[in-house]
Amino acid sequence: MTHNLPRETVDWLLGSDPAVRWQVERDILGLPESDWQATRSRVATEGFGKAILAHQDADGRWAGGAHFPGDFSEQEFEEHGQPWTATSWSLNLLREWGVDAAAMGNTAALLEANCRWEYNDLPYWGGEVDACINAFTLANGAWLGVDASSIAQWFVDHRLADGGWNCEWVEGSERSSFHSTLNSLRGILYFEKAGLASPELVAARKGAEEYLLERRGLYRLSTGKLVDPDFLAMFYPSRWFYTALSVADYLREASIFDGTQPDPRLAEVIEHIRSRRQPDGTCLQEHRQRGRVWIDVDAAVGEPSPWLTLIGSRVLAWWDAAR
Repeated sequence: MTHNLPRETVDWLLGSDPAVRWQVERDILGLPESDWQATRSRVATEGFGKAILAHQDADGRWAGGAHFPGDFSEQEFEEHGQPWTATSWSLNLLREWGVDAAAMGNTAALLEANCRWEYNDLPYWGGEVDACINAFTLANGAWLGVDASSIAQWFVDHRLADGGWNCEWVEGSERSSFHSTLNSLRGILYFEKAGLASPELVAARKGAEEYLLERRGLYRLSTGKLVDPDFLAMFYPSRWFYTALSVADYLREASIFDGTQPDPRLAEVIEHIRSRRQPDGTCLQEHRQRGRVWIDVDAAVGEPSPWLTLIGSRVLAWWDAAR
């Protein structure tokens, strides 16, 4: 596999947390599956993964809440930003880092019994009305062996006429959101890769990808202007926020899964990512989101980021290999 990273940078990445290291072994070095799976199995018992699991409540939740901590207040939001410690955010990290479902014990059953959404006190595994929250729950359900087929159908039924989704549809919005559409796509692809998607859901995924590609990943279809300068920022974790790097990494994953070539309409996104690379192949953390976290999982602003370097390198390797 061609990665064009100096040996020193590869060694630096391999010295990172197991959650980073196994993906470097798979996506950058192309090591045999037995090698990277051995590293992946350590995520639940070491480093970041172990730390997040240690904060799980006895009732299966994190921070006493579904999407927000049990002690969350509007004052906290105004002064410190959205907290990232509640159940959905903690599950997302553990799943994305590759923790095996078996390491989660009876979490799914505990959440079924004890966790309800802040919105209308709805049951956790039934989802709610927010597209991003439903996407997280769709993927986490597939990961933990929960029947999330009703949420999958929700995405088919609530896709907007222009191709994507918008969490503000309940407020009457009829235009898709870049943020909501990408988060929805990520959840749907995870569900589909688990072999659970209907033909209608697969068609919805591919149509929503077209929505983003028609806009070259960054621009308004009507004016051709950049939708939001914040889309260009490089930071990890991206959580629900849309960035050039996160959409490129999603489209890389979807392309590999579908067996297709990179779409040329992504060229400007790719060149933006390339422009953010340092001479040694690293990418710098450019932003840190406000809000409570269990632990810091990436570099300080201005410092080389193992996560961004990993993601940026695999995106560029995928793109360049096709050319």
